[in-house]
Amino acid sequence: MPTGVIGKVAALARRPRQIAMPESAAILSALPMPAIVLDAEDRFRFANPAAEIFFQHSSQTLQNMPLGEMLPPDSRLFALLRQVRVQESPVADHDLTLESPRLHRHGVSAYGAPMPDMPGGVVLTLQDGSTAAMLDRQMHFLGAARGATAMAAMLAHEVKNPLSGIRGAAQLLEQGASEGDRELCTLIQEETDRIRNLVDRMEMFSDRPIERRAVNIHSVLDHVRRVAQTGFAAHLRISEEYDPSLPAVWGDRDQLVQILLNLVKNAAEAVSTGAASGGPGEIHLITAYHHGVRIAVPGSNERVHLPLQVMVRDNGAGIPEPLRSTLFEPFVTTKRGGQGLGLALVAKLVANHGGLIECDSRPGRTTFRLSLPAPPPGEPGHESDE
Repeated sequence: MPTGVIGKVAALARRPRQIAMPESAAILSALPMPAIVLDAEDRFRFANPAAEIFFQHSSQTLQNMPLGEMLPPDSRLFALLRQVRVQESPVADHDLTLESPRLHRHGVSAYGAPMPDMPGGVVLTLQDGSTAAMLDRQMHFLGAARGATAMAAMLAHEVKNPLSGIRGAAQLLEQGASEGDRELCTLIQEETDRIRNLVDRMEMFSDRPIERRAVNIHSVLDHVRRVAQTGFAAHLRISEEYDPSLPAVWGDRDQLVQILLNLVKNAAEAVSTGAASGGPGEIHLITAYHHGVRIAVPGSNERVHLPLQVMVRDNGAGIPEPLRSTLFEPFVTTKRGGQGLGLALVAKLVANHGGLIECDSRPGRTTFRLSLPAPPPGEPGHESDE
């Protein structure tokens, strides 16, 4: 080969390669936050995977849907879009509330910018501050559950033994007591039994290791539904909306049954006096796969993937606003005679699984949403193993 040709080849080899720039849709799809493109009439033209999770609809469903079907016309988001078009420059707004029958988001930050190749088009990215708030609340609930655990240990040690002595003494006194005094002895025994039962319930908060395995969550839900419909929810309609392709949950089956049984029982009690609309009470059991839910484990570099969503929804009157921030703390209840330990126990058991629980409530629609882990790689039931 002539030297001149070799030199030209070597020179070409030394040149930096021209890297093809990805298309704008590919860039938006790779973003971890919700990103959408709206045309001049505020119709969805593009939604990335994070936006599908945010709006709870697939990109195919969102395609050409007017944003007005998701939000009321007085939403601040429409004002932001108008400002982007008028100024032809990026605009940001924070602490937005996106509230409608189809959407329920608080603390949202929105960033809009004009699309150069689409007249009147706007690319919009959203940051959901409610997720961070949910994680903060979850850590608060976990701290409250740990406080209940310490209280349970103290009660078991300091209270149960004296209670046994008091009950035994009341039984001995009852044998030689008059009719009126026997009634008092019976009252003492009943009250000591009541206190002992409360302590036994508190002991359920104790930190016990769980044996995890792949669990079919639909089998758990079917079991809970049968228990409910043969007992406390026999008068209610329970509907199911399951994702049939959902992988297994990595957890303890008995604890998952206890979690969901408590949530369904709460839902049944919420609608036992009739739905908020005045119609029949209904409970919906829903499962879905949301790929984007990941949380950092405190004290490590590990990030836990929580893609499995299980929801219990009812059409009752809703949870009063003052109670929502403390809903999962021990001894918080709206029930007459209730002890306020059911949801606190649920929060503790969900934390045992490394999962999250959140509650959205308004009159006529209360949803408890669980985010749970799938089996880790190499374990039976992992997605790639099926």
